[in-house]
Amino acid sequence: MAEEQLHTAQEEHNEDAGHTEAHQEGSHGATPEITKDNLFPHMLSQLGDHSGFYIWGYKVFDLPKIIIDDSFYFYSSPQAMEEAGVFTEVHHHIVRSDNHEDPALNLSPTNLVFFQWMAMFILLLVFFIVGRKYKKNPKKAPSGFQNLIEVLVVFVRDDIVRPNVNSNAAARYLLPYHIGLFFFILVLNLFGLMPGGHTATGALAVTGALAITAYFVINITAIKEAGIGAWLKHLLGGAPVWLAPIMIPIEIISMFVKPFALTIRLFANMTAGHVVLYSLVGLIFFFKLSSGMTAGLVIAPISVAFSVFMYVLELLVALLQAYIFTILVAVFVGLAIGDHGHEHDKAHA
Repeated sequence: MAEEQLHTAQEEHNEDAGHTEAHQEGSHGATPEITKDNLFPHMLSQLGDHSGFYIWGYKVFDLPKIIIDDSFYFYSSPQAMEEAGVFTEVHHHIVRSDNHEDPALNLSPTNLVFFQWMAMFILLLVFFIVGRKYKKNPKKAPSGFQNLIEVLVVFVRDDIVRPNVNSNAAARYLLPYHIGLFFFILVLNLFGLMPGGHTATGALAVTGALAITAYFVINITAIKEAGIGAWLKHLLGGAPVWLAPIMIPIEIISMFVKPFALTIRLFANMTAGHVVLYSLVGLIFFFKLSSGMTAGLVIAPISVAFSVFMYVLELLVALLQAYIFTILVAVFVGLAIGDHGHEHDKAHA
């Protein structure tokens, strides 16, 4: 009986592994036959996250698997993880091989995480090069790419941070955060418009993490500038104390609504544009599959023309969404500080 159960469990594991491999090939490699019924779902599935590094729908290389359970596990690839036998991947979900339970913590990087690493590396490299040029020739007027970076930095400082953060001290020490936030979101947005690129800001996990960071920046800055007493008093929203049972829950909810709004706004805007682009391009293949090659060729010029228009519009949206997210954080910081920012500046004048 024990041997039969072991044999049955092994067969189930092999079936799961085979199904996972087939599903991965169907999603990103040699796909099953594409018809007009599954064309758009297949195309839109490429907007999601993947366990390896992908350009378009093709895997370039595997990403490592990092797992914390009863110990620390590091595997260079999914194949190495499968060969070790401790964990397996079922329907893109890592579980233990012996009992199919989830590990305590899965820290494995994904495709969108890798694009974020690329954005960080590019920004560090760019600011290192630009900063070194300033140090070598501090009095020389910037030119070329250095001038472009300076224009954007000055724009963030003079048009986003200083007008909205009503404390000179807070505006100074929060400026690097807002500059980093603006450039990081902008680069991630532009990655999604590059051939084969993916948009990390089109994932709720990414925009949610940015919003949670902003939540702590807003409230910690308010406590630092106004004091814990004034911050708690703001929970009344200016109402009398006897309305505290009503106002405090409302104000607490509003504190969490702001980062939620930041999360959804950036995610929805970046995802919507890519869905429209995929749909416009997909019309060519849809008409080809449903009505033949002639119909596809007829619709192609119209689809391409609208796609180019949408692509140019998406370039504007990429910059606009970075600006909107950053300025909203600055506005929320200013609202959280209130009039205490001016009092803090006078006290330290």
